[in-house]
Amino acid sequence: MSTVSIFLVEDSAVIRTSLLAALEDLAPVKVIGFAESADQACRSLQDLSVTGCCDLAIVDIFLKSGSGLDVLRWISTNQLALSTVVLTNYATPAIRSACLSLGANRVFDKSCEVDELITYCQALAND
Repeated sequence: MSTVSIFLVEDSAVIRTSLLAALEDLAPVKVIGFAESADQACRSLQDLSVTGCCDLAIVDIFLKSGSGLDVLRWISTNQLALSTVVLTNYATPAIRSACLSLGANRVFDKSCEVDELITYCQALAND
């Protein structure tokens, strides 16, 4: 089992702290950074793509500036070699469809699917 390197795109410090604690406690992950805005996420992911050290980007939809959809679009356009999932409180059918069409591997609802996200991370580590 390998360790999954994660980059988190989440603007809420409270959610970021609790999510990172849960992920690091329950799955073989290493959090390598975070961003609070779409621009910051894209710059950081560009830098990380050069080294190839990021396995998974976890992206929220609503950010301090820009949106997670902008980040997904940028990742897809630049063909970054990493898995991407969305973790949002707005996992409506329309949002899920938009995220998947922009290349997200999965979409998880923050309010009721964090366990599924953890399982997803565990499966990535086993691949």
